[in-house]
Amino acid sequence: MLWSLTKVVLFVVLIAALAFGAGMLSETGEAMRLIVAGWEFTIGPVQAVVLGVLTFIAVWLALKVLGLLGATFRFLNGDETAISRYFDRNRERKGYKALSEGLMALASGEPRLALTRAQNAERLLGKPELTTLLVAQAAEAAGDRKRATEAYKTLLKDDTTRFVGVRGLLHQKIAEGDREVALKLAEKAFELRPKHAETQDILLKLQSDAGDWSGARATLGAKLKTGALPKDVYRRRDAVLALQQARTVMDDDVSIEAREAAIEANKLSPDLIPAAAMAARGYLAKGDRKHATRVLKKAWEVLPHPDLAAAFAEIEPDETPQDRLKRFRTLTNARPDNDETRMLLAELLVAAEDFPAARRALDDVATRDPTQRSLAILAAIARGEGADDLIVRDLVARAISAPRGPQWVCDKCHAIHDGWQPVCDNCGSFDTLSWKTPPAHAATSPVLAELLPLMEARPEPEPEPVPEVEQLPLDEIARRAN
Repeated sequence: MLWSLTKVVLFVVLIAALAFGAGMLSETGEAMRLIVAGWEFTIGPVQAVVLGVLTFIAVWLALKVLGLLGATFRFLNGDETAISRYFDRNRERKGYKALSEGLMALASGEPRLALTRAQNAERLLGKPELTTLLVAQAAEAAGDRKRATEAYKTLLKDDTTRFVGVRGLLHQKIAEGDREVALKLAEKAFELRPKHAETQDILLKLQSDAGDWSGARATLGAKLKTGALPKDVYRRRDAVLALQQARTVMDDDVSIEAREAAIEANKLSPDLIPAAAMAARGYLAKGDRKHATRVLKKAWEVLPHPDLAAAFAEIEPDETPQDRLKRFRTLTNARPDNDETRMLLAELLVAAEDFPAARRALDDVATRDPTQRSLAILAAIARGEGADDLIVRDLVARAISAPRGPQWVCDKCHAIHDGWQPVCDNCGSFDTLSWKTPPAHAATSPVLAELLPLMEARPEPEPEPVPEVEQLPLDEIARRAN
């Protein structure tokens, strides 16, 4: 409405300007004398302007006529398409103009105008490989999904534009949330362009979401072959996919496959904690304690982790605390200065009731980096050493409100996960979970913080003084009794 009103106003202003200019020219009173072949003409300013316009139009028409005559002459000399090319050239010129205007409108954020120009270009040019894509993108930007889908399906008919059509439909299905159809389209797009980086990433994401770990590993291999992925990153991510592949076959009927896949994942990336723990349990299922110990020791040397210690304990589940302390020296001697090693050794010593040695093993971990676990260990040591109840209760209260310490945290969105997994539940990123301390604002449980005032140690109330009892002689006691 506003644009229509603006055009009307502009038209009125233009007419008024022309009328004003004509009036000014007519008032000058000066005439123009033209002498042509002995003929003399006298014309006024307004007539001169009109004559100039007519001359320009006449020249333009003459050029067009000459062009048509030239095309007719070539046609008479045997060029059968000369006349058709002459008219097609004009249509083509208009078509390309409409196409360029449509592209500019789409880039300027005017999808409706872009769609109109694209439809005009489609009618004038007759080249769907050029215009249909613009129609699809303009319709999609304008919210006309049905028209966009029809345009993308049209692109499927031509070999040169089939990939573009599949890619457009793929993005539509992802936006609609139809992951099943999107996966099939991604597989088709990958088949058409196996080296296309964006298609590889989309297919890998969809395969991971669908649990197709075998297909995801094949796609990851294609990324390596095309040079889109460094070799070290490929090995790490292939290990992640192999581990998930192992987790999906952990049933008793196919436990051998699970063990083989887990062991493969550990070989691909020995620092992958879940793979090492699962590989060790796979060896234990076969009765191979030696290799299970070796796998866990190697992983512990890279990164000490509670899951590794838990798997190491399963090697000898019925041993005494003293025997376990001795056997765990394999791990505790590997990284003795690591906080996880110190806490593990302190826990073993507490279980063996060697509390002074446990305090020495824990060292300053609880004061330098207080966490729920380190403070709980310190409270157990204090209890074992016979410390006052107030001290033990204070340590327990501090442990409840302390941060949990390192956890599985997404490197992109910083979401905390209870256990390791290949894809972040929060942002959907692949292989972004790391074992580290989360941000401070997410480390403490608000519920535990609220319980802190109820559990803090308070000094016991002093006992009230007992009133002194009057000491009476025996004869007086006997007299009162009577």
